[in-house]
Amino acid sequence: MTFTRITATPDQRGGVPCIGGLRIPVATVVDMVADGMIDNEILEAFTDLEKEDIREALHFAAEAVRERELPLLKPA
Repeated sequence: MTFTRITATPDQRGGVPCIGGLRIPVATVVDMVADGMIDNEILEAFTDLEKEDIREALHFAAEAVRERELPLLKPA
């Protein structure tokens, strides 16, 4: 997948992936979704965001997790 709404540049938030040219980190948007916020609540909190920004942030996060191993507890 090509990410057209995500940028990561050293001079913006130290290279942290952000939405478009905004200074809103992808992780912030993903955290809001994980906390149970719905799209409209997120869009009210960040009026520069669009619904597609939220979708792409989630796809970006899914791809980032897919590309590496994470330390998980083994079932008992």
